[in-house]
Amino acid sequence: MARATSPLLRNLNERTVLETIRAGAPISRAEISRRSGISKPTVSLALQSLLEASLVREAAERPDGPGYGALYFEPVPDAALVLGLDVGARFVRGAVCDLAGAIRARQDVELPVAVVPEAVAAIERLRSSLFEASGLEPDRVDGVVVGVPGVVESETGVLRLAENVAGLEGRAFADELQSALGLPVALENDINLAALGEHWQGVAQGVDDFVFLSIGTGMGAGLVLRGELHRGRHGAAGEIDFALVGIDETVDPAAPQVAELASELAGHRTDARAVFRAARNGDDSARAVVEEIARRIALHLAPIAAVADVELVVLGGGIGANGDLLLDPVSRLLGEWLPFPPRVEISTLGEAAVLTGALAVGLQAALENVFAKRPSLPAESVSGSA
Repeated sequence: MARATSPLLRNLNERTVLETIRAGAPISRAEISRRSGISKPTVSLALQSLLEASLVREAAERPDGPGYGALYFEPVPDAALVLGLDVGARFVRGAVCDLAGAIRARQDVELPVAVVPEAVAAIERLRSSLFEASGLEPDRVDGVVVGVPGVVESETGVLRLAENVAGLEGRAFADELQSALGLPVALENDINLAALGEHWQGVAQGVDDFVFLSIGTGMGAGLVLRGELHRGRHGAAGEIDFALVGIDETVDPAAPQVAELASELAGHRTDARAVFRAARNGDDSARAVVEEIARRIALHLAPIAAVADVELVVLGGGIGANGDLLLDPVSRLLGEWLPFPPRVEISTLGEAAVLTGALAVGLQAALENVFAKRPSLPAESVSGSA
């Protein structure tokens, strides 16, 4: 008489088989057994459960080479979906991705006024529009991840230091969105998500210790250590505006200060784009402004690099995207000041970084949830070709 397999062991076997299929699809039963180290009969049992739960399916295409009549399996990407959102002062960006990480629809909606009611209404319109464009069923959404400008308190979920959208400060915005959308909602600081986006699909792929520094109309940082986002005790890690508090001189490199510098060093007030454009055209006064901006950026990065010993700095945001003018001076200064300076690169995702990070966080949760919520089958063997 065969011994019954414990629910815990069945669970572990099914999880291992599913991850093996995700990593090697299309893949045969025999190859799953070889790669996972699980016996063929046990693989067959796990496959039955995963097939019944619609987490895997027989592959329509087989790999190159002889198959000898074997069946091949692949994951079902539509088993669950993720909705990612990026809430800014002038827009809401949104995208839907499947379990394979493929973006099935992406759209942006402008905000006529940066206030909470407008943002919620825009998110509702965007959700409907995305699913209409993708042809996917909204009821397959596992959850919604929303990037917001501000600190999401780790214990309460209340937003702090949220100035870009009027009404967000002190608000439990996730609860409000959950009621409006009828879906589980997770909030995360937008710059933290940008860092995770770069880690998943950008210039920080394969880098375990790095900082993403966004410099635009404001400034913020996302810190990844040992491959994980570091949020800090209150969820306020990366609030770099406070890093040099108490220093008498002005060291803010954000866009409003560029205009002040232009007035001070070039004798006329102008916006950041005009300053960088003039610097590219060889204007000495504009180049002096850019050199000062680079110094201020390096001043903010040096404490992080000295304390956390990060391998990489990723610059993003409207100011940070000017890599042709900023990379060399920032890297040179860090090299002069630090014994182990980090490499400095420009974001490869640009304006899509926050949204990409939202999808990355949602996808990680969905992959876990879709497995945990699957129906469990009795321990019976399944026949088929090896």
